[in-house]
Amino acid sequence: MDIIVPGHGSGGKLMNDLINHLIKSTLGNETIQLDDAAHLKLTTSSIAFTTDSYTITPIEFTGGTIGSLAVNGTVNDLSVMGATPQYISCALILEEGLEIETLKRILVSMEEAALKAGVAIVTGDTKVVQKGKGDRIYINTAGIGVFTNPLQRREIKPGDTIIINGSIGDHGTTIMALRNNLTFSKGLSSDCAALNHLIEDVIRHYPEAIKFMRDATRGGVASVLNEITKNAPFGAKLIEDNLPEKDEVRGVADILGIDPLYIANEGKVVIIADRSHAEGIVEIMKKHPEGKDACIIGHITEEFSGKTYIQTKIGGKRILPVLIEEQLPRIC
Repeated sequence: MDIIVPGHGSGGKLMNDLINHLIKSTLGNETIQLDDAAHLKLTTSSIAFTTDSYTITPIEFTGGTIGSLAVNGTVNDLSVMGATPQYISCALILEEGLEIETLKRILVSMEEAALKAGVAIVTGDTKVVQKGKGDRIYINTAGIGVFTNPLQRREIKPGDTIIINGSIGDHGTTIMALRNNLTFSKGLSSDCAALNHLIEDVIRHYPEAIKFMRDATRGGVASVLNEITKNAPFGAKLIEDNLPEKDEVRGVADILGIDPLYIANEGKVVIIADRSHAEGIVEIMKKHPEGKDACIIGHITEEFSGKTYIQTKIGGKRILPVLIEEQLPRIC
């Protein structure tokens, strides 16, 4: 059978064949437990737990798929808390008519992402909706991580440094270019990646230096910083000259009239850190492929309390407001 049919969600032979001969065999015969719940062994009583749903279109894109995005996004949500990701669940909502080969490619990308991150996919669910009632495939994941280090949430103060591990807006721009058939943007690729190894390395070297971490997904870097500064007795200042930005991203953003600071990323972490250790953190990041372009992009200031703003190349200051509406739906 070449496509998903309603019987693949019926609980009968077709569903069992799909789970055992495709999903389980691809995602992990050794890790997935086909029971009502997975039995897990944890090394600590303090855990991080997260869940997320992925509805991106297109489901395959340069740099990843909805499958690798689901794994990496879950891993990153755990990692920015300071937890070590260990286990992931995977629930698939499949639309009737989805090609089995497409599903297989997505599952392979999930398994590759899980292996690279060092996490196990241990349980899941499969449902099938009628043709026209979904959009090929949606994925829900939940993740569990354990704390071997303190929660990476400390008091932020003026003078702290804002760091990012690389170029901004790569993921969202790639998806926008694909949807708008911008043929000149062939060099674009999503930054979809798991950041747990990079983050763990930074914490290991600077266990007390990090004040806050957040992966800059929907709403981009500007939205992360607006969340941090909202009603706070400090502001966040970005330096335009310091922002790592690819020419292809800037080109697409200019055409579509979007600021790259608000474009989604799927492999970028924004870190607020003690100024005295900022350069050291950047150097640790640069040792990892996901952090080779890491840099300092700004500072926490006493100026414009509760606001995020940017110092422009000509020396002016521009407030970066909170987004009113979503710029691009179905981006993750």
